[in-house]
Amino acid sequence: MSQIDRHKKRIVQIDFYSHQKLRELSLSKKYTLVLITENEALGVLNGYPIQLKAPCVLCLQDNDDLKVDSEINASIFCFAPIFLETVRVSQLKDINVPNTPHIKKGLSLFEEHNRVIPLDTKVYPKFLQWFFTMGMEVSAQSDDLWVCRIKQYLIQIFNLLLQSKESHSQSVIDIALNFIHMNYSQPIRLDDLTDLVHLNRVSLNEQFKQRVNQTAMQYLLSYRLNIAEQMLTHTGMTLNDIALATGFEYDTYFMKQFRQRKGMSPTQYRNISRKVAAQQ
Repeated sequence: MSQIDRHKKRIVQIDFYSHQKLRELSLSKKYTLVLITENEALGVLNGYPIQLKAPCVLCLQDNDDLKVDSEINASIFCFAPIFLETVRVSQLKDINVPNTPHIKKGLSLFEEHNRVIPLDTKVYPKFLQWFFTMGMEVSAQSDDLWVCRIKQYLIQIFNLLLQSKESHSQSVIDIALNFIHMNYSQPIRLDDLTDLVHLNRVSLNEQFKQRVNQTAMQYLLSYRLNIAEQMLTHTGMTLNDIALATGFEYDTYFMKQFRQRKGMSPTQYRNISRKVAAQQ
């Protein structure tokens, strides 16, 4: 079943189910995020054995062959590929934007043999908050920007899951990076990071430079701007809303930092990157 947007009189090909039995799951959409919050089960996905142990996320496609050995409850968000397509912007000059971020990067989560992503105790609360807020947006449709907000949360969820898959060991920098990835929308000081990992400022920044070629606060700014780029490309959120969602207290500071890093204003970037994304 798809959603009927009561504000714009269109069909939005997404669904959200807060309670669904995994054994009875019908993959009616192309992609499905399955959140398992309790219990555990063994299963087979396309011939590969998997273990589902709460809390975890299972990423499925509609042609997947899934079998589980016991009944397990889950919450589900599913969407058709067209939902990830950015609205085409017409009458623009042909200008290339290198490394344009696009929401479809998250689809790599649905393409591996083992698509079970465990959620550790640090990641799980943030994922749970975003996931069920997204579900509430589907149900409430509180204003004509509800689809934009769902894409915002989906961008955040994809990034969090991608980072979780890439984190193999928990070094002090992994801990600091995970903290940034989960809390970038909130005020973060350098002292917050040094207190977290029990390093002084010099040692922390030296290790950050070895890992990501940036200081801790430079990386925080870059990560916030990266998320902002995706929101500019794939949502109709205002600049002020994007600034607040990515941890900038003032939209003027956000626009200043964005222009310094990208060489153009957020509005210019939105117009150009939407055209590029529509062609991908």
